[in-house]
Amino acid sequence: MTEKKVTPGTGGEHYVPYEERSGGESTVFFTRDLSAAGLLQIYERVQGALAGRVAVKLHTGEKNGPNIIPREWVKALMDEKLDGGTIIETNSYYAGDRDTTEKHRETLAVNGWNFAPVDIMDEKGAVMLPVKDGKWFMEMSMGKTLTEYDSLLALTHFKGHTKGGFGGSNKNIGIGCADGKVGKAMIHTTPGQNDQWDISDEEFMERMTESTKAVVDYFGKHIAYINVMRNMSVSCDCEGIYAEPVVTPNVGICASLDILALEQACVDIIYAMKEEEHHALVERIESRHGLRQLSYMKELGMGCDRYTLLDIDNADAEIKPADAVQNLLPFV
Repeated sequence: MTEKKVTPGTGGEHYVPYEERSGGESTVFFTRDLSAAGLLQIYERVQGALAGRVAVKLHTGEKNGPNIIPREWVKALMDEKLDGGTIIETNSYYAGDRDTTEKHRETLAVNGWNFAPVDIMDEKGAVMLPVKDGKWFMEMSMGKTLTEYDSLLALTHFKGHTKGGFGGSNKNIGIGCADGKVGKAMIHTTPGQNDQWDISDEEFMERMTESTKAVVDYFGKHIAYINVMRNMSVSCDCEGIYAEPVVTPNVGICASLDILALEQACVDIIYAMKEEEHHALVERIESRHGLRQLSYMKELGMGCDRYTLLDIDNADAEIKPADAVQNLLPFV
């Protein structure tokens, strides 16, 4: 039997309050408007980073999944702001409706992703991207056509995740751009194993984050991030119709040019909720050591965990520090 490698605890189960963080600050935009109009408005705040051939990284979901970002919102964005943009995906590592290109195309059709081109990037293989300063990887295997794009928009449904605790932009990019046969196996398993749950919690967060770093470094300043905080089940959209019921209130949409600031802001918003509103999602995050995603992004120099939150519904009013987020949100 191959002995599993276990990473010493690095605090992935412990939330760090805003006042205990240090370092610089980035800007995060926020709107309560959960609609196509809200998505278009917040996109305008970060669109300056995108040029040339734009890839839009979505989690398009398993068949008939109830919680994915509404197709009509994405269609409005593609039609009005991203004419010529391409939705990008990769095949899944787990067996299901998306583990081959043929099945994946069928699932895309069922879910209504037929209003824009969809590039299944690993349809014809993979490309290796370097991982700078990685603990686990020197390079990561990505869908082959990723490097054909000039810029990337990570358009993410923020929610829980069975393995990651929460699934935001980091998960959408790190798992979602890695090719289904090699890259995803590199993240999920130790060498010689084929069990996708073989990796310990915090090691999984680190491997996933290193994969994201390869993509973030590749696109440099030509990458932007939007997290949609709606229908936040503790389950990922990869669970489709089997996702756990949504018990966390809808919030709004956040966007930034700093992936860590954005992810941290979304987590802070969850923690700012009342106990009965956030209990299930916080338990999912902490029991999986999901907060290690945040601390490891900071260690890798991927952004700031301190930020200025700007309310675009109120003339970009500044809310600072993050624990004052209660002033924004109707559910608190």
